[in-house]
Amino acid sequence: MTQNDTAPGIPFSRVPEEPGVTLRTPGELVDALPYLLGFHPDDSIVMVALHTSRSRFGARLRLDIPADPADWPDTARELARHLVLGSERRSGRPDGVLVFLCRDPAEGQEGQTVMEALRPLAQGLRTACGDLDVPVYEAVCIGGGRWWSYVCANPECCPATGTPVDRSGTSVMAAAAAYAGIQVRGSLSEMTARFAPLEGTRAEAQERALDEASADVVPRILDPGTVARVREETAVLLEAALDRFRRTPSSRVRAQTPCELDRADDAILGDAEAATIIVGLQDKVARDRAAEWMELPDAEPALRLWRALARRCVGPFHEHAAAPITLAGWVAWSSGDDGEARIAFQRALAVDPDYTFAQLLHEACGGGLDPEPLRRCLRDERRARPVPGGEA
Repeated sequence: MTQNDTAPGIPFSRVPEEPGVTLRTPGELVDALPYLLGFHPDDSIVMVALHTSRSRFGARLRLDIPADPADWPDTARELARHLVLGSERRSGRPDGVLVFLCRDPAEGQEGQTVMEALRPLAQGLRTACGDLDVPVYEAVCIGGGRWWSYVCANPECCPATGTPVDRSGTSVMAAAAAYAGIQVRGSLSEMTARFAPLEGTRAEAQERALDEASADVVPRILDPGTVARVREETAVLLEAALDRFRRTPSSRVRAQTPCELDRADDAILGDAEAATIIVGLQDKVARDRAAEWMELPDAEPALRLWRALARRCVGPFHEHAAAPITLAGWVAWSSGDDGEARIAFQRALAVDPDYTFAQLLHEACGGGLDPEPLRRCLRDERRARPVPGGEA
């Protein structure tokens, strides 16, 4: 290696008191990447802050690679600034940065061609970090099952044809991650697809149901005299739906893949029911009340319910998905799954960039804040709410 020869190895451990793992080569860093994120990134820029004085990974950022190369310089400067400033607020100024560019080659394309096409982006990120006096210790391109270093020019360790990515699951990093209980949940595209809207005849039927629900529910949400009733109706429908998901735990579903589980979950909800809930969740008070299902035993069935409702936001109602997707991210974050939470928040903001609820939770999760204060507020609100049929 070149620059990394003088940089210390970086021990990685999810919990400080557990023994760390020292990573010294680009290949070891590539192997560690999915464990750092909780998924395999694809078509992504990933930046990880390093705090070598404390031998720790720090803040990390992931962004889709902009389709237009003309946007790369501005993107590089913004990502470098955001990573450094965010690190300073969270755990101090980083001593260095790791950069990963992840993109699989198209059919008939060579991985090396992709690597060269992304070289200006890698250089822009290195320059942007350097302008902030934070060096990039390593910049790597990953694609088509191989990796290339933009920093090391030594053909003995970083050949021009690339180096195979270790997928054996037997590396020291894989063993340490298993010991720490860290799971890799598939690729970014696979996880994002779980929120994708239904298609075909299912989507047509759901769109008709959403049209009917909107005509009924929206005027009542806008009317101060009826909005409280809509909130209660939404809560009742959600409780009934969640109860069915509770009684159908994923362990009982005959599903071998997440896609099969999602199809089984889709069958739990009726079109009219899903439409009425989705429209009701556009009311912020109703949505915030739904956020109370964040802990065991509700977290797992609630996460499946939010994904299923997001998939029902079809056609012109696609922006309605911001509410259930953000709720899915909140449940994941509250359950300790930061990787899935970040994906959900990013997806919600892709659906509706101005959705404040997703903006706030995304910033809090990305900044390493503890979700417990928000959980405590939601518990207090639930305890303070009058019990139906009881005394007010």
